[in-house]
Amino acid sequence: MDLNSASTIVLQVLTQATSQDTAVLKPAEEQLKQWETQPFFYSVLLNIFTNHSLDVNVRWLAVLYFKNGIDRYWRRVAPHALSEEEKTTLRAGLIANFNEPVNQIATQISVLIAKVARVDCPRQWPELIPTLLESVKVQDDLQQHRALLTLYHVTKTLASKRLAADRKLFYDVSNAMRNCRVHSTCIVHACHFLWLAGSALMAHMLTLMSVFEVLLLWCVYVKYTVTGSQFLDIYFYIFQGFLHAVFERLKQFLECSRSIRAENLCRDRVEKTIILFTKVLLDFLDQHPFSFTSLIQRSLEFAVSYVFTEAGEGIVFEQFIVQCMNLIKMIVKNYAYKPSKNIEDSSPETLEAHKIKTAFFTYPTLMEICRRLVTHYFLLTKEELTMWEEDPEGFTVEETGGDSWKYSLRPCTEVLFIDIFHEYNQTLAPVLLEMVHSLQGSTNVEDTNAILIKDAVYNAVGLAAYELFDSVDFDQWFKNQLLAELQVSHNRYKPIRRRVIWLIGQWISVKFKSDLRPVLYETICNLLQDQDLVVNDFEFRTDQFLPYLESMFTLLFKLLQEVTECDTKMHVLHVLSCVIERVNIQIQPYVGCLVQYLPLLWKQSEEHNMLRCAILTTLIHLVQGLGADSKNLYPFLLPVIQLSTDVTQPPHVYLLEDGLELWLVTLENSPCLTPELLRIFQNMSALLELSSENLKNCFKIINAYIFLSSSEFLQMYASVLCQSFCSLLKDITTEGQVQVLKVVENVLKVNPVLGPQMFQPLLPSIFRGIIDGERYPVVMSTYLGIMGRVLLQNARFFSLLLSEMAHELGQESDQILGNMIEMWVDRMDNITQPERRKLSALALLSLLPSLNAVIQDKFCGIINISVEGLHDVMTEDAEAGTYKDCMLMAHFEQPKVTDDEEPPTEQDKRKKLLALKDPVHTVSLQQFIYEKLKAQQELLGEQGFQALMETVDTEVVAQLQEFLQGF
Repeated sequence: MDLNSASTIVLQVLTQATSQDTAVLKPAEEQLKQWETQPFFYSVLLNIFTNHSLDVNVRWLAVLYFKNGIDRYWRRVAPHALSEEEKTTLRAGLIANFNEPVNQIATQISVLIAKVARVDCPRQWPELIPTLLESVKVQDDLQQHRALLTLYHVTKTLASKRLAADRKLFYDVSNAMRNCRVHSTCIVHACHFLWLAGSALMAHMLTLMSVFEVLLLWCVYVKYTVTGSQFLDIYFYIFQGFLHAVFERLKQFLECSRSIRAENLCRDRVEKTIILFTKVLLDFLDQHPFSFTSLIQRSLEFAVSYVFTEAGEGIVFEQFIVQCMNLIKMIVKNYAYKPSKNIEDSSPETLEAHKIKTAFFTYPTLMEICRRLVTHYFLLTKEELTMWEEDPEGFTVEETGGDSWKYSLRPCTEVLFIDIFHEYNQTLAPVLLEMVHSLQGSTNVEDTNAILIKDAVYNAVGLAAYELFDSVDFDQWFKNQLLAELQVSHNRYKPIRRRVIWLIGQWISVKFKSDLRPVLYETICNLLQDQDLVVNDFEFRTDQFLPYLESMFTLLFKLLQEVTECDTKMHVLHVLSCVIERVNIQIQPYVGCLVQYLPLLWKQSEEHNMLRCAILTTLIHLVQGLGADSKNLYPFLLPVIQLSTDVTQPPHVYLLEDGLELWLVTLENSPCLTPELLRIFQNMSALLELSSENLKNCFKIINAYIFLSSSEFLQMYASVLCQSFCSLLKDITTEGQVQVLKVVENVLKVNPVLGPQMFQPLLPSIFRGIIDGERYPVVMSTYLGIMGRVLLQNARFFSLLLSEMAHELGQESDQILGNMIEMWVDRMDNITQPERRKLSALALLSLLPSLNAVIQDKFCGIINISVEGLHDVMTEDAEAGTYKDCMLMAHFEQPKVTDDEEPPTEQDKRKKLLALKDPVHTVSLQQFIYEKLKAQQELLGEQGFQALMETVDTEVVAQLQEFLQGF
């Protein structure tokens, strides 16, 4: 089918996907999802959204599908990745024309071009930047604007990359940018813009679209100059002059906004301009802190005056306040401005900046900032209180978020408070404590303002908990004040109850007596029965918490069912996970309801991967708590693991890490290997090919299968696993090599007869590594551990391997054996684990008795290693005057577990049982040496044996005789 025919079919389905009728919509969406991985699907989408004659909604949907596909299928290593041929065609088509008439679609195209640029520019897409720069200079207004918009998004994306190689590429692009005419155009436009901004033509200018094109161009220039410059060239002086002019122009824009009504279009444009200018200051400070030193004083004066004094009343707006607070925060917290403890080690630039900061942040200034943050910015607004009443879940979600402080007012004020309080805690602690003392006692529930003030002050005390450690007797405060506040049930006191329980959560890990916790748990149970859902999580001690376990778990589960927001469900799941983790197996009687509910929640969260991550975490702790009984969860658990660890499924990007952890704990707690559990291992080959940071967990999972059922597992997967290991060992770190080799070592430990045959392709390189003297001690130690297992527990296979190596290297078998023993003796110090040292002694002693001249020639080294092994493992019985091998295990003992310890997993028990079959733990090294020497003596006769013993150092012989007393 050609592209035109395909376009017609896809166009029809896209049209159906815009339908409001779910009966039409759902099948169309499913069909589009199936086409995502088909060749040339994205070429068809490109043809559709660049066809301006088609319906806007259809084109909009086409561009969205294209944009989403970039994240999933554009990278070469991605499953179902686009072919290089198709990507070349798509890149050319995306920048063929900048004439999109619809603003929203133009923006999406610009963003998706930026996404492609993040992966391909400039190596695979060298023509992108030159094409954009040429398009910016055309006379057509629409094309110029669209090209400029795209240049802006591409620049923003490239500037956000942080790897060293990516930074170098951006610097190269930056240099090319500065060498073209657009750079000088930027400066001319910027200067012209500033002139207009200070003139009487301001009001007229703000109605012109060209102003925003100038601003967009200026943003591009700023990104390249600020982010792309490794050094400051001649343009910096022009740029710095512009920065000084910014402050004056910002004042004029702010004053201008006072006279423009909020509903006026010009008001929005003025505010956008103000934000763009403040963003320039923030970017410059972030990238060039020392060059910013001359602007510190003026920046602080400007930001503080507008945000913390009456000067900003009626002028400032929320986003501007956030930008100003971020400016103050970045100056306060900037490590470039903090001198070393030893002042002489600090640079002059640092000392100069610190001096400016110190001179500005006087006691009156700090006190005013602190008071205004708490009593003005921390106050809950009417809108927040209304939202709390109407949508409590939405209210809590609005309060949280990783980087929300960069963009939202409330988190921004709190982060600024934390940083300033940390930097100037000696000055500000008394100010805050004075505010606390003024609020002692109960608060009139009718006085809304007083309640909000108390909420704000308690918020401040919670945020500054670590800084106030020595200043607040929190236990007394809890008993005398806070506990009583939690018991006030009036509906208007709800903000205080919520804030107090949050405050305790902040302090409980800082300063809170253990004997107060039961009172706290009882109070929390009462709060969980409240209809108000705004309750935070807490910490606890297991023994004190157990009396409240049933009621607490029941209430939390009820809350989980009642809430509807994904973030709230995640939060409640987090608390449930904490409870399950802490009480471990004691949770078993109470989890039936949760076990039944989680499959439903998993199904409902198909489009919410972060909620699914929270479910995975809960399942991890649930499996650990249930132990062997977790097998009852397999009908739900195993499909979840299968999906989460399948790299061909899009959700694996979010679920893989937690999915691997769940897979591991499931195996560790599994009483037996089921066919379904065995089948999931099909996902492992692709995971090993990723060579990601998850490799360590992958190796743990493989080991878990080996300990669980080595024969059944290895018969099905040994060949594939060996192939993956051979590939991995070619280009993996030393640590990774050791992890691979440990898996092989465990295979030999569990299955010494079949193991060497199954992993035979790996053993020659290990043999060569020993003979050549592998330079990394930890790798050499693992090599010797593997070869020791083969030599001790499968002598027949060792002989075959020796013959194979002799043929490969063109040497005699005895010569190779001698070289191996010699290197083994020489590198014995590389082995630090007592188990492996004993194994080495047992393995080399297993070569005796022998008439082989090479072995007799190395007899001294074998005895030296054996005596070293005796020193490692023998303990002296002072009363009996004899020695005992401390590594011997006679029988399996069920360990005694205290309440604070986790019980052994099924895998722990399997390892114990395995140890009972391991020569390291079943063979006495002392007796083994005696028997081998006696056999050698009988083989050679007394005279021959004495001649052999004379090759050993007399001190070593004396130590050997002491260990062998009584034999």
